[in-house]
Amino acid sequence: MCQSVPGVYIFGDSLVDVGNNNHLPLSLLKANFPHNGVDFPTGEATGRFSNGKNAADFLAEKVGLPTAPPYLSSKSEVPITGVSFASGGAGLLNRTDDLFRQAISMTQQVDYFALVHDHLVQQLGSDGARAHLAKSLFVIVIGSNDLFAYFHNNSKVSKKYTPQQYVDLMASTFKQLIKRLYGMEARKFVVTGVGVIGCCPARRKETATSECKVEANNWSTKYNDGLKLLLQDLKLELSEINYSYFDTYGVMNNIIQNPQTYGIIETKEACCGLGNMKADVPCIPIATYCSNRRDHLFWDRVHPTEIVSSLFANLLYNGTQEVTFPINVEQLAKL
Repeated sequence: MCQSVPGVYIFGDSLVDVGNNNHLPLSLLKANFPHNGVDFPTGEATGRFSNGKNAADFLAEKVGLPTAPPYLSSKSEVPITGVSFASGGAGLLNRTDDLFRQAISMTQQVDYFALVHDHLVQQLGSDGARAHLAKSLFVIVIGSNDLFAYFHNNSKVSKKYTPQQYVDLMASTFKQLIKRLYGMEARKFVVTGVGVIGCCPARRKETATSECKVEANNWSTKYNDGLKLLLQDLKLELSEINYSYFDTYGVMNNIIQNPQTYGIIETKEACCGLGNMKADVPCIPIATYCSNRRDHLFWDRVHPTEIVSSLFANLLYNGTQEVTFPINVEQLAKL
């Protein structure tokens, strides 16, 4: 076990949800049924929006820890090695969850962490908890759903804010949440930018020629630029903070532009689904799924395949400064 990382605390959306949404009775976003999990070690659906493992699983493996279990499944006993608050459909902004009826918003995830923090103080004492959390990784994968909510048909928020006001609001909300976590001893942050959301099958199928939605991609880039600046500012403002930022957009765009480099063949169509781009119907039991999952970028309408999640985690862990900066997770863990 990598002694340098005693725990991993995961915050975010369906890209890293390991089963929290299974415990949300009203949520419209669940993955606890086939064909999800077809390549998971047990062959069963676990609540991961994937054919197998997701980035949270692979990152835990990299640092030698078990995958952080879903917070909603471990209320009485929170393992010392970390916990996951990530929830499918979650956003930085509380209203984003309205799209999917029920999700654990980022604010609520941080509220839950406050309870875990108190639990750790009881268990380890305040000095012990501080030392444990200062060495732990705080992984934050969020923002895509906020942008989906803005650029989706009949979007209410797009009537209220200009795109620039909206991405600024996302960034300022993110900053407040990081500062709250820092106030509860979090020191090492792993932050991922938003991917090429206009190129997922759910968006491509809305265009006549299956092209990417340019506007959604442009604002994803603008949000990511703001996020990078915000992290640099926080580093100046909070003396003990360290972070690794992962350029999800750049890596995903590179896979789309040069798929053969990564052993990927199909970058447009989903593997699991039905209809146009296999994205008219989501990955539910009546859907069909491809046999060649290792050469698809997308598992379903919006989520990557297991192989792509693994690729992301590898680059996040020990990638060059081109994709993960100012340092990668391997370097962050050693600080």
